[in-house]
Amino acid sequence: MKHPLKIILRGVTNDQVDPSVDVLKATALSLLKKFGIDGESLEIKINRRGMPPKGGGEVMFACPVRKVLQPVQFTDPGKIKRIRGTAYSVRVSPQMANRMVESARSILNKFLPDIYIYTDHMKGVSSGKSPGFGMCLTAETINGTILSAELASNPQGQGAAVLPEELGQNCAKLLLEEIYRGGCVDSTNQSLALLLMTLGQRDVSKVLLGPLSPYTIEFLRHLRSFFQIMFKIETKTPEEEHMGGEKVLMTCVGIGFSNLSKTIR
Repeated sequence: MKHPLKIILRGVTNDQVDPSVDVLKATALSLLKKFGIDGESLEIKINRRGMPPKGGGEVMFACPVRKVLQPVQFTDPGKIKRIRGTAYSVRVSPQMANRMVESARSILNKFLPDIYIYTDHMKGVSSGKSPGFGMCLTAETINGTILSAELASNPQGQGAAVLPEELGQNCAKLLLEEIYRGGCVDSTNQSLALLLMTLGQRDVSKVLLGPLSPYTIEFLRHLRSFFQIMFKIETKTPEEEHMGGEKVLMTCVGIGFSNLSKTIR
């Protein structure tokens, strides 16, 4: 890449299978910044939301060019200081978002006072082609770690109808489970963190993760196949960390990948 990236992506923005654009905006961007990919030109902007099955969403992604990735030492997640979130609804009653917020707060307020969940109701062209609603919650720690959880309603014509109260409560419980799992990167972004560590300079990178997800375990096999790189994996018991479930300290030396492209003046 010689020039900064700016692309428009169209289709489904929120579903039950892949990480949604809200989660990537809240968690992946802050993770990229830790590896040195930062600046004003790094952003994700949601122009239109698209729910399955018909989609119709539009997202703008912009990313600056960097020559190398910085190694990281990211081993202390810190304590949770605040919870933020977005409750979105498209082509349904705007009240759906408010009902999700109420039910999520009924659980989270028992643990933390600093909670703010935005409601995002898109109308007309911005609302895509299918009805639906969902929620994305993030917990931020004093050291800048961001953990996320999300849920979306069933696609139109598939499965049983989901009540917004039920969805809000389940999403709050998923966030609490993610906090219990802990680590400096949430389970959605484990593979992204490991990829950035692999492509970094020939220096030691360390990241503390929660229990590895099945996707991450398979991803580690792919990294070994593509880059012949092996991670040192140390398990940390809850007694050592004084909180949550078992943690895994991942250590590797980057392959020294660098961007050799030069802009021709």
